[in-house]
Amino acid sequence: MALIPCQVLRAAILLSYLSVLCHYKAVDMPAHQTYGGSWKFLTFIDLVIQAVFFGICVLSDLSSLLMKGSDNQEQERQLTKLISLRDWMMAVLAFPVGIFVVTMFWVLYLYDRELVYPKLLDNFIPSWLNHGMHTTVLPFILIEMRTTNHQYPSRNGGIATVCAFSFGYILWVCWIHHVTGVWVYPLLEYISPRAKIICFLLVMFIISMYYILGEKINSYIWESEKSKLYS
Repeated sequence: MALIPCQVLRAAILLSYLSVLCHYKAVDMPAHQTYGGSWKFLTFIDLVIQAVFFGICVLSDLSSLLMKGSDNQEQERQLTKLISLRDWMMAVLAFPVGIFVVTMFWVLYLYDRELVYPKLLDNFIPSWLNHGMHTTVLPFILIEMRTTNHQYPSRNGGIATVCAFSFGYILWVCWIHHVTGVWVYPLLEYISPRAKIICFLLVMFIISMYYILGEKINSYIWESEKSKLYS
């Protein structure tokens, strides 16, 4: 795809995320007033990750356009660093965390929505905003993967980073329970301590598999593109 359409597409996605974030923060929901605020929810953290990621994408695209025809080596080095940051963030945060949020939310929602998104929330969060947080993340990130060849880090390093993020969030959830006596997700209220440990380990495993899935999809798409060029 051409550079200009990619720029427009990324800018539109960024504006979409900023709109969702602004509307979500404007919702007068009791959970926003309790310890941790919006930051206790992985959905909100993921929205911030996606907005920052697409912000970096837009910034790198604008920098590329502004540098077109320039021979400034220092600017080229800075652009290379920005693109490396973009690719790293796509690999270890935007794709695995985004896909995890979408799939886990809808699996639990279809099984028993009270475990993850109680009906009470319908009084605060409109349907379009719910889909903006839990549905459109998937097509947006797949569109980005299809339009840009992202360079993945080493698999061991990538998985280690993804696991560190997951472990950090699990500690955050446990700390919130320690302070408030309430679990962020109702599901955790109903299972034993041993089951909680298994659940947390499963979360780390699944998100690591999503990292590998992203690596495989990226490789498949762009190896196919190379094959078309040389066929």
